[in-house]
Amino acid sequence: MTNTIKPIVLFAVVLALLLAAVFAIHIAVLSHNNLPLYDNEIVKAYGVNYVLALIIFSVLVVLKKKYVHLLGFIYMGGSLVKFAIYFIFFNPIYKADGVIESSESTAFLIPYLSCLFIETYVLIRMLNKEV
Repeated sequence: MTNTIKPIVLFAVVLALLLAAVFAIHIAVLSHNNLPLYDNEIVKAYGVNYVLALIIFSVLVVLKKKYVHLLGFIYMGGSLVKFAIYFIFFNPIYKADGVIESSESTAFLIPYLSCLFIETYVLIRMLNKEV
């Protein structure tokens, strides 16, 4: 059990720290450009992406011994879930006025891409250890 929990806790901490840094930079850029700091569901977008990345990673860790040959597909399924969450919950809010502004799309895309990069990096390392 410890072999399963330790990498999940480590990933949760690293992901939280990296997303906090990205969030701080994101807010600083918004502030520098005199844009509203906490508009466009930005906090919710970071939170949802963090939770989804953690869930996807946890599933991968739990299933890695038994289904190592399917981890890539499981990971892609997790990405599909993220897109579904975006289109179900965020897209209607962003399209409410008929136009998706760049600040609206970046409010979701920056945390999404940050989590995607971190998840991909960790998954590659995990798969290379299994080979």
